[in-house]
Amino acid sequence: MLDWYPNAVHSFLFAAEQEGYFEQEGLKVNLETPADTNDAIKLLAAGKADLAISYQMQIAQSRAEDIPVVSVAALVRHPLDQIFVREDSDIKSPKDLAGKKIGYPSTPLNEAMVNTMVASDGGDPSQVKYTDIGWDLIPAMTTGKVDAIIGGYINHEKLLIEKEGIPLRTFDPADYGVPDNYELVLAASEDGLAKHEDTIRKFLKAAAKGQAYTVQNPDQALNILLEHENKDFPLDPEVEKQSLNILLPMMDDGSAGFGEQTEASWEAVIQWLKDHGQIKADTTIKAQDAFRNLGV
Repeated sequence: MLDWYPNAVHSFLFAAEQEGYFEQEGLKVNLETPADTNDAIKLLAAGKADLAISYQMQIAQSRAEDIPVVSVAALVRHPLDQIFVREDSDIKSPKDLAGKKIGYPSTPLNEAMVNTMVASDGGDPSQVKYTDIGWDLIPAMTTGKVDAIIGGYINHEKLLIEKEGIPLRTFDPADYGVPDNYELVLAASEDGLAKHEDTIRKFLKAAAKGQAYTVQNPDQALNILLEHENKDFPLDPEVEKQSLNILLPMMDDGSAGFGEQTEASWEAVIQWLKDHGQIKADTTIKAQDAFRNLGV
């Protein structure tokens, strides 16, 4: 189950399908799009999906609510969800958001991120004016309804806004007190992992080949993706090309194996979520239980 409609971040999966890497592992894989970006984890927990693309922080919060899901691979290894402001604004760093209006999709997690960033930068979070704009992030920014937004991705909304002639300045949460985190992970249910660990390992092996193909053949991988675009969400080839250029370094595992995760990353994320009220402080949640490296 994808996290959203097909876009550049999923190129490696469609490449793996097109090049026959799943078939080589004896797998028949259906790549499906959820109706809502939060549905993937729900379908996974309900046993209606075998694997789902989700978010590191959402996995941690789900486990804190006794939803037995486990991350089996880090896909995008750094934050894509960042604060955007107009490049010509007087907001030069997060502390300058005091007294300004920031649009967001009314999620407590985004609010906690902004508050952390402003405080880390020496500002007063209580002076930030939050405006619920739902998911109308782009028009809120292009019409000047708000001074800043959070909830948009640097590889999608930022590119679309700048295409309309509005250059943006971005602030990375990892630079202002929020732990560097895996924006996207691949997750399984605990039960599914226990029963089908070998099959999941085969999936990851094929996905790793798809990622290597995408790195070596970005234009071809993009063409494969475009062949699978959702008719309700047509893709802009130039935007997706720019998006893939942003994503590939952020998906690079370095010398580690495909999707490998660290306990230190999970510990930092869980502690930050507790410290900022996104997980109850007395909740017992162990970092080592939230993820598995399957040695791909």
